[in-house]
Amino acid sequence: MSISFRLSPFSITSQQQQQRQQSFFISQSPQTLLRRRPSFSPLKKITNPIRAVVNGNNSDGSASLAQEKKPRWENVLSTAASLYPVYVSVGGVVACGKPSAFAWFVKAAPASYSAALGLIMLAMGITLELKDFLALFWQKPLSILFGCVAQYTIMPSFAAIISKILGLPPSLSVGLILLGCCPGGTASNVVTLIAQGDVPLSIVMTVCTTLGAVVLTPLLTKILAGAYVPVDAVKLSLSTLQVVVAPILVGSYIQSAFPGAVKLVMPFAPLFAVLASSLLACSVFSENVVRLKSLVVSVSLTSDISLTQRVQALLTSELGVVALSVLLLHFFGFLVGYISAASCGFKERQRRAISVEVGMQNSSLGVVLATSHFTSPMVALPAAMSAVIMNIMGSSLGFFWRYVDPSDSKNSPKVDK
Repeated sequence: MSISFRLSPFSITSQQQQQRQQSFFISQSPQTLLRRRPSFSPLKKITNPIRAVVNGNNSDGSASLAQEKKPRWENVLSTAASLYPVYVSVGGVVACGKPSAFAWFVKAAPASYSAALGLIMLAMGITLELKDFLALFWQKPLSILFGCVAQYTIMPSFAAIISKILGLPPSLSVGLILLGCCPGGTASNVVTLIAQGDVPLSIVMTVCTTLGAVVLTPLLTKILAGAYVPVDAVKLSLSTLQVVVAPILVGSYIQSAFPGAVKLVMPFAPLFAVLASSLLACSVFSENVVRLKSLVVSVSLTSDISLTQRVQALLTSELGVVALSVLLLHFFGFLVGYISAASCGFKERQRRAISVEVGMQNSSLGVVLATSHFTSPMVALPAAMSAVIMNIMGSSLGFFWRYVDPSDSKNSPKVDK
């Protein structure tokens, strides 16, 4: 059986064989698929920064190859790492019920936030070999370039438009624009795997947009948010370099210099990264819970208005407006990312990868930059709420696409990009 990431229609002799190949693809990790294709041998060491595996059985009831080859405890860690949306959602509930649970981490901010993000990026770096990354980059340059351009045009533009239409206060406008100008998040690789998208394309787009964030995130934030508050692009750029790019490069060096040690910690790196990301997002959210709760209580205690008016009051409060703006931002990211990729002739798996990559941001970076460079705590609120809303939306989309055939066999042949 031949497994290909080129996204061309599978060569089959019957509908049953096609279904088995598709089911087999879903159950494999990106690393297993790369190893099984001889022509991809130079890329076999490229791994997903969050190496979550969607475990399951093939259509014929047999266990997946990844499950057979990997020890059981590694499968458990991989499954635990794939539950990132669950951790963030549970942490958000805890932050609402008992904000003091995160006080130990919040008190050390912004140093604790920067350290957490740096460790997340370090975990990403130790899974990456630069030569393999470059090899895959040269194999699909047009797809990768398109995804990166879409990332830094669609999301920043819609962040600025949404903040204008909803009339957000300056601090929330800056926070939403900063979120829109952030690179793609590593959670997008997990969602792309679930959605039967082009996983190698998703991985490389994440790395490229993350490296480009040193220049593009501060520059775009200054252009789009400079009208609301002063934005120091140079300081933003230096912070991005310190907490994102430097740890990735250090991690990549450690991976090549100490392969034995990296092999031991590799199974734990994805789970550590998602737990650190969850802690970071929920800690920032807990900082704003007291203020948000007061808004909800004030509306609830108003006895001279109807239930409909109370709901409207909540939706128009800062809590409702922030949630709505973040939801709209990610919705248009997913939608416009997919439509733009489709209009440019990309195949279905590539469309899904680009859509997910554009729609899912590195909210942790948004939190760190907001808390480090802006005095108002409300600037970090859109990024903190995004961690919950974005992952619920992305995971839902991924599971929907998992049951939709991504084959282009019914369409006219398209050229790989």
